[in-house]
Amino acid sequence: MIAAGWGMSSLAIWAYLLLGRGGFWRMALDDASSTPPGPSTRKVAVIVPARNEAAVVGPAVESLLGQDFTGAVHIFLVDDHSSDATRDVALRSAEHAGSPNRLTLMRARDLPPGWTGKLWAVSEGLEAAASFHPDYIWLSDADIAHERDVLRRLVQRAESGGFDLVSLMVKLHCQSLAERMLIPAFLFFFFKLYPPAWVNRARTRTAAAAGGCLLIRPRALAHMGGIAAIREQLIDDCALARAVKKNGRVWLGLTAKSKALREYRSFRGIGRMISRTAFTQLHHSTLLLGAAMAAMAVTYIAPIILLGAGKWAAALGFAACCLMAIAYRPALRFYRLPWFWVALLPLTATFYVAATVYSALEYWSGRGGWWKGRAQDVSRAIHPRLPNDT
Repeated sequence: MIAAGWGMSSLAIWAYLLLGRGGFWRMALDDASSTPPGPSTRKVAVIVPARNEAAVVGPAVESLLGQDFTGAVHIFLVDDHSSDATRDVALRSAEHAGSPNRLTLMRARDLPPGWTGKLWAVSEGLEAAASFHPDYIWLSDADIAHERDVLRRLVQRAESGGFDLVSLMVKLHCQSLAERMLIPAFLFFFFKLYPPAWVNRARTRTAAAAGGCLLIRPRALAHMGGIAAIREQLIDDCALARAVKKNGRVWLGLTAKSKALREYRSFRGIGRMISRTAFTQLHHSTLLLGAAMAAMAVTYIAPIILLGAGKWAAALGFAACCLMAIAYRPALRFYRLPWFWVALLPLTATFYVAATVYSALEYWSGRGGWWKGRAQDVSRAIHPRLPNDT
């Protein structure tokens, strides 16, 4: 009876995920061809925060300068105290693209208390871009390369739908064994938390954005109190979307036209990426951590275990596994992986649970949100005097 109860719970969860959560699992692309609009006179300031990105910033800058957008575009690349050749590589790339005059290179001032490193760099870029008087601000990460029509599509989406913020979840690098096992699940879990159909609907409270490719109107940014209003937020893209949606409209989509250049060749590297924000996502709550672990176990692990249980429990577990496969297949297809990778999803979910527990341990030990030499998510009760930048 207990096993059958677990089976019914798992099956009910997967039925809800397939039928009642905005169709998040379909992974609908925003890459369909469309008739190019007429010439645009809009001005777009591109803000690129960069910290030790010499390995990837070159192609990113060239892709930004190569956009087919007919309006004025200027890039403000903010070097966040890099210890490598990020600035030199960015400048050489702009010269190679024949547009060094459209790139402003600047170094961020020292990180003040109460700010995360990335948001302070963004703030510095916004201050410099004010004299450009942009109609839109495009936040693009230094490790993202975009196809030529991405900016044009973003502006077209914002203007045709009256959106104040438009963002695209980019295609992450997915070649190594660790990436193939974990990256499609990262996309699946993100959209499960923030179904785009709900995000894009004005009457729902669900708000999210993908910070690697995000277009926002300056007036929406000013209305929320500027970027300083979310200066302490580690999950800054979703915090920005929530702030904008209080008085405006946001839109979230998926694209294969913008690709992440950063490679994660090991499970450790991806684990660090997940753990950087996992416990923050749970609002640093031990109760929510336990609930999340239990929910992941019932959803992803129980169906597999039940296959070896009694007749009815096994049947329920098998049905849940079938629904799991149906839901996960589009994410695998997006990354061009064969269907049998579905079988690894329970193991992948276990890895994500372990990374979340590790995230909590890092937070309690004073190394929460660790990224490129900075601890940005720290328990002040345990470490009241620990600075943002370590």
